[in-house]
Amino acid sequence: MKEVPAPPPSVVLGIDDLRALPRATRIARTSREGVRLLEEHRSSFIDELWLDHDLGGDDTIMPVVTLMEEAAFNGQPFRIGAVFVHSANPIGAETVVRSLARWNYRVRRAAAQ
Repeated sequence: MKEVPAPPPSVVLGIDDLRALPRATRIARTSREGVRLLEEHRSSFIDELWLDHDLGGDDTIMPVVTLMEEAAFNGQPFRIGAVFVHSANPIGAETVVRSLARWNYRVRRAAAQ
């Protein structure tokens, strides 16, 4: 009997300065690390992307959001199954959701897991 190959593992990325995000396969703690993490996955499918708005000090998720917006504007959006925004900052979270939804990313507010 021929063995069926196992499906590839899910790619779950998180960008958050504090939370552990136990489902995440990789976590970035700053926006700079987040941009680099997304760029590393540019040519692959990302099952889930978890974003926190405030990343400590003056750092926010907005450089990552800008990267995603520019990719979509250029006709090459990141291939992401779902984007979850889990911020304690309601205005910041709504800005992220609105910005990414405008570029047809599947995005919604969520409680961090």
